[in-house]
Amino acid sequence: MRKQYILAHDLGTTGNKAVLVHCEKGVQKAFFAPYNTYYPAPTWAEQDPGEWWNAVVTSTRSLLRCAHVLPEDLACLVFSGQMMGCVPVDRYGNPLRRAIIWADQRATGELQELLNQCDLQEIYNITGHRVGPAYSALKIMWIRKHEYDVFRQSHKFLQAKDFIIHRLTGKWVTDYSDACGTGLLDIKSKQWSERMLRATGISEALLPEIFPSDAVIGEVAKEASRMIGLPPGLPVVVGGGDGVCATAGAGVVTPTIGHVYLGSSAWVAGASDSPVFDPQMRTFTWPHVDPALYSPNGTMHNAGSALEWAKTALAKCETKVAEWCDVNPYDLIEKEAERVPPGAAGLLFLPYLMGERSPYWNPNARGVFLGITRRHTTAHLLRAVYEGVALNLRTIFLVLKKELGLDFSETRLIGGGAVSHLWTRILANVLDTSLWVTTAPLEATAIGAAMAGAVGVGLLPNFKIAAERFVGVREVVEPGPEKEFYAHMHKIFLETYEAVTGIFEQLVLLVEEGVNGLA
Repeated sequence: MRKQYILAHDLGTTGNKAVLVHCEKGVQKAFFAPYNTYYPAPTWAEQDPGEWWNAVVTSTRSLLRCAHVLPEDLACLVFSGQMMGCVPVDRYGNPLRRAIIWADQRATGELQELLNQCDLQEIYNITGHRVGPAYSALKIMWIRKHEYDVFRQSHKFLQAKDFIIHRLTGKWVTDYSDACGTGLLDIKSKQWSERMLRATGISEALLPEIFPSDAVIGEVAKEASRMIGLPPGLPVVVGGGDGVCATAGAGVVTPTIGHVYLGSSAWVAGASDSPVFDPQMRTFTWPHVDPALYSPNGTMHNAGSALEWAKTALAKCETKVAEWCDVNPYDLIEKEAERVPPGAAGLLFLPYLMGERSPYWNPNARGVFLGITRRHTTAHLLRAVYEGVALNLRTIFLVLKKELGLDFSETRLIGGGAVSHLWTRILANVLDTSLWVTTAPLEATAIGAAMAGAVGVGLLPNFKIAAERFVGVREVVEPGPEKEFYAHMHKIFLETYEAVTGIFEQLVLLVEEGVNGLA
């Protein structure tokens, strides 16, 4: 009897989600194991790769036990993972420091060093990306400059999923999408770019071998099998970065469908037959998990993470009540925000808490509340956070659809934000488009990885069939009369950024001067 189950792991920002997907029946069960993020400095963000591994082991064993599925019933193991990280490891795969993750913006000096070697437009034309401090190559350069002992001992620099794959198989591999997130991939040839390697001074020997997302790259080794509870010899499919896996998991496997992902970060993305280049370099292009496609994309740093910050900083009362009542604090936060009408009584929020990628590519950008008066309450501040994230996504959405010509006949919605009735309504109105919420928005990233696994081991013939099999639509949220109000509010949102952008750098310098003065 042919094995029908795929075990997909999604190594996200807040934890690892293991998802069991049946080839005929779709998602069966999921289990989440959290891990920590460490913030040693204002724009730094790190995680412990050992915690990733423990989360993968825990979630694998717990998932199979809860689902009453035998490990021997699995057809393959496949991965999705947070992108644009930097894990230096020795020749045995042991991490030499904590991982510098995607949200980290420390490598601003290294960006200038790179730009001294290679013009930004040339970089964009080669990589499809406006490379900045978030990209892995800049983080490798930072380690070389500031932690040379770590750099000298490094055998490879890996991404999150590739670190776990090495633990399981002993193979040094990555896929097209994660290779692209380093800023070192030629987007057209899908090989390491000699020009970018020279410009960064990074040796190709420090990088893993590149494969398409549906490639079977090895098998679970005996020692790893005992730790994780999977049979030795189980095929391992490389999968892809979380961005492109989410795109596939939203059902975006043809150029007529786009999607919005609303999670810790957020993005708007589609599918295309070739890379899509923006003359102003506001958006970028990933290789799709389907090797025949690409995925044009615009990503913002803080979406759900902005709401998480608001929960911690602004909603201590709601959080405590939720703890007492054993309910989700975000449900109480949403009810508070719902009490406030659109526009939060003239309160605007710029969600740039850790710099920003699309559309501004400004690592010095900072969060802003504008328009606070004595009438404003916590509820107004919370509503403004929901709206500020949506307004920034509108900027990206309009660039991709109106200026670059992507055909979003359908716009799917996935990610944790898709379970928020308030946020989905705000987003539909701000984007002025119907949002097709998928049946499993929280599992979309793992579903995309499972699609690569199913195609990779031959359970399904192609990604279109896999999307039909694995992806459904739960509801369609239509824009309402508030869309006109939000269109006007968006103009003010854009003008606000332009008005304060020069102040951001002054604030960054002021903080640095203060820290140095107190040292």
